Amino acid sequence: MVETARKYVFDFDSTLTSVEALDVLAEMTLNGKSNKDAVLTEIQEITNLGIDGDISFTESLERRIQLLNAHKTDLPSLVTELRQKISKSIEENKAFFENYGDVIYVISCGFKEFIDPIVAEYNIPSKRVYANTFEFDDDGYIIGFDTANVLSSHNGKIECLKSLNLEGEVQVIGDGYSDYVMREAGIADKFFAYTENVHREKAANNADYITPNLNEFLFVNDLPRKISYPKNRIKILLLENVHPDAFDNLSEEGFSVELVKHAIPEEELVERIKGVHVLGIRSKTQVTKKVLEAADRLLVVGAFCIGTTQIDLETAKKKGVVAFNAPYSNTRSVVEMALGQIIMLKRSIFARSTEIHNGKWFKTALNSQEVRGKNLGIVGYGNIGKQLSVLAEAIGMRVYYYDVSDRLALGNATKCATLEDLLSVSDVVTLHIDDNKANKNFIGKREINQMRDGAILINLSRGFVVDIPTLVEALKSGKLGGAAIDVYPEEPRSNGEFYTELQGLDNVILTPHIGGSTEEAQRDIADFVPNKIMDYINSGNTVDAVNFPNIRLPKQNNAHRFLHIHKNVPGVMAKINEVLAKYEMNITGQYLSTDSDVGYVISDLDKEYNKDVIKALKNVKNTIKFRVLY
Repeated sequence: MVETARKYVFDFDSTLTSVEALDVLAEMTLNGKSNKDAVLTEIQEITNLGIDGDISFTESLERRIQLLNAHKTDLPSLVTELRQKISKSIEENKAFFENYGDVIYVISCGFKEFIDPIVAEYNIPSKRVYANTFEFDDDGYIIGFDTANVLSSHNGKIECLKSLNLEGEVQVIGDGYSDYVMREAGIADKFFAYTENVHREKAANNADYITPNLNEFLFVNDLPRKISYPKNRIKILLLENVHPDAFDNLSEEGFSVELVKHAIPEEELVERIKGVHVLGIRSKTQVTKKVLEAADRLLVVGAFCIGTTQIDLETAKKKGVVAFNAPYSNTRSVVEMALGQIIMLKRSIFARSTEIHNGKWFKTALNSQEVRGKNLGIVGYGNIGKQLSVLAEAIGMRVYYYDVSDRLALGNATKCATLEDLLSVSDVVTLHIDDNKANKNFIGKREINQMRDGAILINLSRGFVVDIPTLVEALKSGKLGGAAIDVYPEEPRSNGEFYTELQGLDNVILTPHIGGSTEEAQRDIADFVPNKIMDYINSGNTVDAVNFPNIRLPKQNNAHRFLHIHKNVPGVMAKINEVLAKYEMNITGQYLSTDSDVGYVISDLDKEYNKDVIKALKNVKNTIKFRVLY
């Protein structure tokens, strides 16, 4: 344990947890009751009156318990539910509680029956938890509370803290009236209004510090923390030597941007992602479920490339993380490279060039052919495949294509029903398929044997889709007449030494994954992806998101904008509007879009609002993420 003269006194409800526990208990006990909504609303109103000090806490507690109709058998389920409701920044800074547990206290007007098992997991023993206790009747129903406990009375926290007679500086962290009065009474030195879960005006107006999460509290106190709290709260991490224009575009917008030249492996990224709001990557960084679960602040993942299978899109969606890519920005660059490689290989230009470099002159037409009239087989007829189809046909090639999806042919291209049909007819086969894991060794021994003798293979897609040892064997035996390989099963995270079995083979063009690496493409990507990121951060727009419902709408100057992401189940929209109506919010515009898994609703509001509406919207059942944009 760390020795310190300070003592830290935490509230429980809406501080250590993101909810008011009795409200959660009410949700459970009233489930299925016809009057559930009305009773829940009444309980929440009574809760807020007590928290803000508008009625005595004793009255608040008595009235809520009468409405609960709860049984002691409900408490284990409540504890299970509360374990899922630990405040986000509390959970991510669990080490603070482990290291400073000897000087951390919980003083709550809640109940030890559900507080003790929760905080025990944060190294806070029952002896440092001061809270109320329930009273039960003979049948086990909760009928009241221990009235002899000082915390059951109005301003009971003052008397409780006094009785502890703590030495050194005492800091109180909480969200309500009962917390800040301890500092007003002179028995606490500082009060931090904790607003991560709910912003209460009275608490904020009487605070020494307004701390939006535990990271801010730890920053102010210069305590160890998982996330540094930069001056600019939106932190962007760009990996894999993303074009500097992206850094400039995002920095000029006012974000805090860090640029890393290489990819980061999973274990390191799990640590680096903490505190990051926006992650920018290319093709090598794997944004796995483990990474996403560690991403405590992540709002957006921007893929500065075409492919997105390096991102666990489903987990990202479930966590409310929007993903964007650049589906068109480097298409032309890849197409031009493929076309150039086809010409170079059919003319044996690479072999002749190597000979000249080695001081040999060998002028010959041997193995040198025009591409006009040759059959080009395109595997994968997406944006790149289609554009290549048009350009190849323009220089006189006959185009065949195969795609697992039903895609309309452009120009005179011929669709092949099977991959075997395409391979058997093609003089050149070029791969433009995605990096779905099912495509591993998509071109293997069987497929190469189905190709024409002397055919050429181009791979500008992903390294693992071609069985490299089999390709080497086919090239050495003369089964294939040449190959151009830009991608490899294993690629280094940064520039340096590299080895592949394909090195040294005649008529094989090897390039270091540069299909889309032109100045034009990288500038376009560095403009396109940051614009999508900024549009989402600044306006909530999700147009062109690859894993989210798409919404586009203009920014409002004289309105507040609420962004609500939720599971796509019936009734959520009604609940949102019910909350807005309860708090007399005037909706000037509302936009909803859904897919099979999530719903995304943006609400524009034209008046100042009671901050409790934020808590209410966050607590709408099936909420994934809620954000006040402006």
